[in-house]
Amino acid sequence: MNVSIAAQSPPIISLQNARFSYEGGVEALRGVSLNVARGENVAIVGGNGSGKTTLAKHLNGLLKPSSGKVLIGGEETSTTSVATLARTVGYVFQNPDYQLFCTSVSEEVRFGPKNMGFGHDDESALAERALKLMGISHLREQSPVSLSLGDRRKVAIASVLATSPRVLVLDEPTTGLDSVESAQLMATLGVLRSEGMTIVLITHDMRLVAQHMDRVIVMSEGRIAFDAGVEEAFSDPDRLKRCKLLAPPITVLAQRLQAQGLLTEGATTPLQLVEQLVRVRGEQQ
Repeated sequence: MNVSIAAQSPPIISLQNARFSYEGGVEALRGVSLNVARGENVAIVGGNGSGKTTLAKHLNGLLKPSSGKVLIGGEETSTTSVATLARTVGYVFQNPDYQLFCTSVSEEVRFGPKNMGFGHDDESALAERALKLMGISHLREQSPVSLSLGDRRKVAIASVLATSPRVLVLDEPTTGLDSVESAQLMATLGVLRSEGMTIVLITHDMRLVAQHMDRVIVMSEGRIAFDAGVEEAFSDPDRLKRCKLLAPPITVLAQRLQAQGLLTEGATTPLQLVEQLVRVRGEQQ
């Protein structure tokens, strides 16, 4: 992403002192303010009850702020329908069964663009591309309910991608996927981002965040505890623990090696760690 262009453009997502309370008085968001630029690759993380899923559901109007503002593509969610916001933000639920109700995978993936009024040719092209991106073209005639959890998750993601959103919000999308499928999904998200899509990922998997995301928003007790790039976010283990999080194993190992003088910098991915070990070994010879 061209950072200078992103900085000059209006944010695709903007929260301004957003607060939200559930029935019974539980305050889940406590004055959250943040901007997400077009084309950003953002992870929202936090321990159980931190407010991350509540925050995510504000990004397409599923929840409306009790006070403050949430703007998506310049539209204030409190006065804009979910159907209208869905043209900008596609939301993939943590539980794929909340989204699946058609009798075949093909029908499921075509439902979104058809409901949004795309022409038949566009509807078909969008559905076919989504099926191909998620690697489920061979499942098109099967019933979604007959599929494994991993495949149902892929169908749910494909059904959202078929609507051609500008922002894709995914809540724990790798649950039910094996390591190969998770890597394939993240590669697909990389392709989408290269095409200009904004990606917002809600996850507990810090290894996935370290290897694939650029920005980390850490939630704690309904507030943003800190908002940083990946390397900075994982640089302070004590701060992470206070937010009920742990750095990924590669980062922990790199920090221990750095403390022993065996590395000069930290690392967040296996490739970074190997490159630094090779560099240090070369300097010692």
